[in-house]
Parts: sequence; structure tokens; C-alpha cells
Amino acid sequence: MPIGLIALALGGFGIGLTEFVIMGLLPEVAADFQVSEATAGWLISGYALAVVVGALLLTAAVTRFERKPVLAVLLVLFIAGNLISAIAPDYGMMMIGRIIAALAHGAFFGIGAVVAADMVAPTKKAGAIAIMFTGLTAANVLGVPFGTMLGQAAGWRSTFWAITVIGVIALLGILALVPKTGHGDTVPGSLRTELRAFRSGQVWLSILVTILGYGGMFGAFTYIAFTLTEVSGFAASTVPWLLIVFGVGLFIGNTIGGKAADRNVDRTLVVVLSVLVVVLVGFALAAGNQVLTVASIVLMGGFGFATVPGLQMRVMKYAAGAPTLASGANIGAFNVGNALGAWLGGVTITAGLGYTSPIWAGAGITLLGLAVMILAAAGAKRAGAGTAAREASAREASARQTSTAGQVPSAHSADTAVERADALL
Repeated sequence: MPIGLIALALGGFGIGLTEFVIMGLLPEVAADFQVSEATAGWLISGYALAVVVGALLLTAAVTRFERKPVLAVLLVLFIAGNLISAIAPDYGMMMIGRIIAALAHGAFFGIGAVVAADMVAPTKKAGAIAIMFTGLTAANVLGVPFGTMLGQAAGWRSTFWAITVIGVIALLGILALVPKTGHGDTVPGSLRTELRAFRSGQVWLSILVTILGYGGMFGAFTYIAFTLTEVSGFAASTVPWLLIVFGVGLFIGNTIGGKAADRNVDRTLVVVLSVLVVVLVGFALAAGNQVLTVASIVLMGGFGFATVPGLQMRVMKYAAGAPTLASGANIGAFNVGNALGAWLGGVTITAGLGYTSPIWAGAGITLLGLAVMILAAAGAKRAGAGTAAREASAREASARQTSTAGQVPSAHSADTAVERADALL
């Protein structure tokens, strides 16, 4: 395994921690800035929206530059955003810090996925992407619980100081360990070249699968604390530990999903999304049973995040020689899926359908994602068969042409000999 992947994973760890740890610190932040919890919640929503903007606009702005320096600059932006958050004198400045850090989020993962894939052989690309995203899963398993405890014990600002330090270490790792170029499969291109990738219907289908497939899992996860306490009967104090269990599922699913996608991306995604639908339905039905709930949490995290390496790899595959912007757009799609799932889950709760309704909504969204994935896989298979047929036809025509060409010289030579004999006579 290239050691540069560890540096990318560390950057992913810091970014994932920035995104999710605020959820456990909202009461402290709201009290410090004297704002309502709903207003403090915009520090989460504002971050997510800025991720989408950064994934598209910032990635588009840097497509023609070398990727390693771009990753370094993005980490500097990330460090600056968290530093501002750590010292923010008021809510407005805190929001600015969150937005600055979020702008680096989408572009870092989008460009980092391309860099990670270029650092390994073609048959190991999805696995390399999975290693980079391991940092994100580790942030959920370890970073969020311990970051929350640190913030509660030493003040919420201490958590953002810690994230700032992690960002500095990741920056040094990128500079020292990530090679300037990988296997040379892709090189930075112009914005016009990168935009051509979006002419591919498969790129758009892949992005739609990302929104629906990942959004379904996140929609169920967003309100899981209410499900665990109000339906499953767990004490509120056990929720952080149950979230660690969920994070373990993320870690396992990310690793296995990456290895499986290296063998066959489309088949892996169809199977994983199919099982995820079943898991979500089973969770909704068994949420009143604590043992089955714990098992469901692990499986939901595992199969939910097993889609991530494959979805990212599929977009990059069909973006061909211009994967950077498409990769960034897909990172934005994950966050659009987050917003969609969270919104629809909130709608079902507001409608009085109960605290298992977000899980049912998530199952429905994921089912739509599965349908789109099956459609995309079928289209790719037909296109592949058509290409193979054209290539076979071209080879056959070439063979006939070669055979005919082999006979023409003999006839031509005979005619020439006759003409020369007539001339002599």
C-alpha cells in the first residue's frame, strides 16, 4: 500500500471530524453564542451546502493545476476554517469558519479520490479510494465520540483546536508522502475537457444513484437517536456508544465494498443496494427489539458505506480521461443525498408517522437508487456488448481487407508483366 494513502486518509479523518463532531457540541455552542438550538443547527446545514458549492465550483477552478499542490492548498483552507471556528468571537464568525472549512471538503475528497486511484495499479483503484475514505469512517468511529468528550470536558473550542492540529499534520503528510504523479492514468486537464465528462449519461446516472442510494441510508441515520430512545428503549447515555457500533459497520463496509468494487463495480453496487433495502426494512420492523436494533445498526452502516468506493469509482470510470470535476460533483451528490434523506425523514416525523418512519423513507429512497443502478448497469452492459460487436466487426473487416490486399499484388504484377511484354514486341 502506498504510504501516501495514509496522508490522504488522515486528511479525510480531519475533514470528517469537522463535519460530524459539531452535532454533539451544539448545546455548548448554542449556549456560548446565546442562540437557539435551531439557529446553531445552521452550522451543520450551512456546512453541507458549502460542501456542495466547493465540490463543484472550487474543483472546477483548479482542474488545470497539478493535484498535489491543490490538495495542499485545500488543507491550508481547511486549517484556516477550523482556526477561525476555534477563536470565533460570535456566531457569525463561527459560521464563516465552518463555510471556509466546508469549501475544502468536497474538493479534497473529489481530487483526493483521483490521486489515490492514480497511486495504485488499475485493478486496485476502488480499494485505494476506500483507504482514503477510511479516514472518514474512522472520524465517525473514534473522532466524533472522543471529540465530543473533549469539547464537553475542556470547552467546545478545544475540539476545533485539535482538528486544526490534525489538519497541520495531514498537510505535512501530503507534502512529504504523496507523489507528484501516480501511474499516469490521468493528468490535470482544462475546465472544458473536464466538462465533457458530463456528456456521458452513465456519469449522470451514477451521480443519481449516489444521491438516492447514500441519501436513503443517511435519512435513516439522521434521526436514529430518536429511534433508539423512543422506539428501541435505549437510555440517552448509550446513544454515543451505539453510534460507535454504527461507525464500526461503516469501517467494515467501506473496506469490503472497495475490494468488491475492484472486481466488478456494477455487480457490487446492485448487490449492496439490494441488501441495504432489506436491512432498512428489517430495521424498521424490528426497531422495538434492542438486540435486533444493534444488529441492524451495524448492517445499515456496513452496507450503506459499502456503496461509497464503488459509486466514486463508477463516476470516475465513465468520466474517462477527465475525472476530477466529475469526482468532485459526486462528493457534492453525497451531501445532496444527505440533505434529501434528512428532509424527507423530517417530513415523515412531522406528519406524525412515528420515529421509525425515517427508516421506511430511507428504504424507499434506496429502492429508487437500486432501480436507477439496475438501469445504469443494463445500459452499460448493452453499450459494452455493442462496442465488442463493433470491434469484432472491425477486426473481421480488417482481416478480409488484408486477405484481399494479399491477392491484389499478384494480379497486378501479372498485368504489368503482360504490358511490358507487349511493349517489347
